[in-house]
Amino acid sequence: MIRKLLISLLLTSFLLTEGCAFFVSGAGVGVGVYTYMNGELKNLYQATFDKTIQASTVILKRLKISIIEKTSDGIETVIKARRADNTPVTIKIVMIAPEITEVSIRTGRVGIWDKKISELIHASIAQNLQ
Repeated sequence: MIRKLLISLLLTSFLLTEGCAFFVSGAGVGVGVYTYMNGELKNLYQATFDKTIQASTVILKRLKISIIEKTSDGIETVIKARRADNTPVTIKIVMIAPEITEVSIRTGRVGIWDKKISELIHASIAQNLQ
């Protein structure tokens, strides 16, 4: 019950800080709501920060997306990568709470975002976290 309340509070605060956004049903672990805004597809996962980073890295390798750079400050990790066709992929993982992380995925260049690939990466991360 407390977990559901915490997730509801986090989702409410997330929605309030994000402003207007387009929502679609997602396949996330726990919350399962995608937010798509300015080329970034975001989702909350009920998983630790480290486990989410590991799942994201494994999925990029499995999808043959080359990791170029990975930076972290302990609360936020940014993974920059490139697909085989040289399309950039950026994954930002943020610790919201000890067992909740937010993952933002941007695939493509500004103005030419590939939402379907971002959805595929999210679905793969969600499956890996189960």
